[in-house]
Amino acid sequence: MTAVCVFCGSSNGGRPSYTKAARELGDLLGRHGVRLVYGAANCGLMVAVADATLTAGGTVEGVVPEVIDRMDLTHAKLTRLHKVGTMHERKALMAEISDAFIALPGGIGTLDELCEIICWAQLGLHAKPIGILNTDGYFDGLLTFMHHAVNEGFMRVSDVSRLIVANEPGELLTRMELMGMGNRG
Repeated sequence: MTAVCVFCGSSNGGRPSYTKAARELGDLLGRHGVRLVYGAANCGLMVAVADATLTAGGTVEGVVPEVIDRMDLTHAKLTRLHKVGTMHERKALMAEISDAFIALPGGIGTLDELCEIICWAQLGLHAKPIGILNTDGYFDGLLTFMHHAVNEGFMRVSDVSRLIVANEPGELLTRMELMGMGNRG
């Protein structure tokens, strides 16, 4: 795996640990030669993970739809920037150019991206690893809901068990087999 798509908040959230984890993840990706693919924003956890990847010598590809690009929220120092027309095109391209997915804390946009990529896996549209960085238990409620959905017959156990969940960036990357996977040319 040489590229990981990260879904995360365009704000920092209410705990410094979220930004710390985003920076640590970006640093690890950059140092291990794993390209970061993300939504191209210059704010919140999004800029934290991107800047840390760049600072560690890594490459960062951003994918920005017109609506966000017009808001002047696009990171100016990315390795590569893809401009697309819509949010749907953004998600499709991010999925196409990535080998794996990681969700960090975020709001409804992050939840939308994570749920769509899980749905695509359910439908057999991809078999790429899906990781959740559960910093300070941020995703506990979502994971509880998913188990409830399994118990109520709306999701399969395999849909939930495909998710790789960890509390620390290094642990998550190791479990996703992303550490040391880059630079294999």
